Amino acid sequence: YIGNCGSGFSAGNQRKLFDQLKKLEVENHPFKRKPNLKGRNPHWVSPLLICEVKFSEWTKNGIMRHPVFKGIRSDKIPHEVSAPIKKESGDTINISKATSTTLDVGGLKVPISNLEKVLWPDDGYTKYDLIDYYLNISDYILPYLKDRPQNLHRHPNGIKSPGFYQKDIENLPQWVETEEIFSKSSNKSISYLLCQNEASLLYMANLGCIEINPWNSRVINLDRPDYTIIDLDPSKENTFEEVITVAQAAKEVLDVAKIKGFCKTSGSSGLHIYIPLNAQYTYEEARNFTKLICYFIEQKVPELTSMVRAVKDRKGKIYLDYLQNRQGQTIAAPYCVRPKIGAPVSAPLEWKEVKTGLKILDFNIKNFQTRIQKKGDLFIEVLSEETDMMNAIQRLEN
Repeated sequence: YIGNCGSGFSAGNQRKLFDQLKKLEVENHPFKRKPNLKGRNPHWVSPLLICEVKFSEWTKNGIMRHPVFKGIRSDKIPHEVSAPIKKESGDTINISKATSTTLDVGGLKVPISNLEKVLWPDDGYTKYDLIDYYLNISDYILPYLKDRPQNLHRHPNGIKSPGFYQKDIENLPQWVETEEIFSKSSNKSISYLLCQNEASLLYMANLGCIEINPWNSRVINLDRPDYTIIDLDPSKENTFEEVITVAQAAKEVLDVAKIKGFCKTSGSSGLHIYIPLNAQYTYEEARNFTKLICYFIEQKVPELTSMVRAVKDRKGKIYLDYLQNRQGQTIAAPYCVRPKIGAPVSAPLEWKEVKTGLKILDFNIKNFQTRIQKKGDLFIEVLSEETDMMNAIQRLEN
């Protein structure tokens, strides 16, 4: 006996598991010595099923701490299952070695709590899964976060509860870096968190930051974004296939202008197209340039697109949103998870993948590590390439 699980169950798999266990119910417990269950009245079953469980650590008594049910493993047989042998490595961080309060990341103590909390009730994914995901893809996402002020979008009680944005951060660990930026709207300086390393990323995840929202510019030059973004934002009346059609039209416009654009799923309902600028232009210049690109896209697919800001006046069309390109405005970062059913990831794409059949949920918290190991960082040139706006405009006008 090594403990019991009270979380990780969706309503659907609870019923299925109950039906499986009911068939195996017996009168007497199968252990050599009856475990102390502290007053519980258990239903004993024959030990024929094998399940997968994640947990934070073993207690001194050999019981799992913070166990989370992950599913029945019908592909395993009992004699294949044994206690895991942990491989120790100075370069490896293992969440299963975390205490209930801290995780050691490169010598920094990251506060960790409630690993068993279910953040995606329909899927059973927990805070453990979120932290584990960001831990494993940290090398890929950190270049898009470092030196950029963060607008924290927190869902501490999961995606079914209202989330909230937080900019001004207080009571941080000493090792978390911040940047004081004056806010005209608030008429005061705001202390923005900077996600400079793996420890900061996991700290944010522990706060319930499912998605990560960095500025387009870095603290070294806050008014000069490293890229500009076209947000293809569908209405409820649009299909994702229509979004794909608009993205393909956008690629044609970019090709005419000889602009190297990069596409990713939003992780929600649309697509994001990034144009690298290498901090050569101001936000105003970037926004006006992006507006012009959107104008040419709209000319290609006027039946599907609109540049009208008011939702009621878009008439059910896909919004070509260029207005996100302002200082302080943010969009979900490449590789971040979104607080949506299925735990989708905002996934960088190859342009050949932007075609009929593409789905937002093709990329999620559980399968994306395999993809990134195979494809690598498809977005990395966003941070190093640049676009000559004047040359691009001349090509479009000709």
